[in-house]
Amino acid sequence: MIEELLPDAVVTVEANGDEPVEGAALYPEYPEEQALIARAVEKRRREFTVVRACARRAMDKLGVPPQPVLTGDRGAPQWPDGLIGSMTHCEGYAAAALARATDLASLGIDAEPHLPLPDGVLPSVSLPAEDARLRALAAEHPAVHWDRLLFSAKESVYKAWFPLTRKWLDFTEADIEVGLAPGHTTSGVFRARLLVPGPVVDGRRVEHFDGRWTVGRGLVATAVTVSYDGG
Repeated sequence: MIEELLPDAVVTVEANGDEPVEGAALYPEYPEEQALIARAVEKRRREFTVVRACARRAMDKLGVPPQPVLTGDRGAPQWPDGLIGSMTHCEGYAAAALARATDLASLGIDAEPHLPLPDGVLPSVSLPAEDARLRALAAEHPAVHWDRLLFSAKESVYKAWFPLTRKWLDFTEADIEVGLAPGHTTSGVFRARLLVPGPVVDGRRVEHFDGRWTVGRGLVATAVTVSYDGG
């Protein structure tokens, strides 16, 4: 799912359910990674391991020797020199997306179960204008859980934002407008207008992030890329 949302410069590897990641047996579990989840529950350990197997497979596709993916500030993954990337996992699904730092400035991906958000979550992550737009979309296209889509889009925005700024971005500091692709009801685009000063990329101030989304296989997936030319 993630692959169709990203440009050709990005390599993606996905794992569905209990399916093994192609070539995962070639990549050892690194002690320094395992130390990060030594006290985690089994579900968390499994998700952590699977998504990193995806990341190492993506490294291999880019010709980069597979290596540990540790965490830095606010839990952000630390990628090998010369690479940028993002990871996501939810029940029954995991994915990693990597690209060369010369091709893109940043990227973020997210996947969520295609279900309504739990009660009380939407008001804490959305703006009044976003609520109004979601209600209009829901009235016309009720098959999509637009609240969960908005949440996922904000997660992807944050994952693309943080490597460029090393700062927190609150859910309410980006105003996201979602659109449908022509002739489609389960895929489209979105634009996140930053309500705080954006990062400077290649000498220009970024004022918005653009992304794509899709719904299928019981999931909603979103992706954001930040290019050097502003496209």
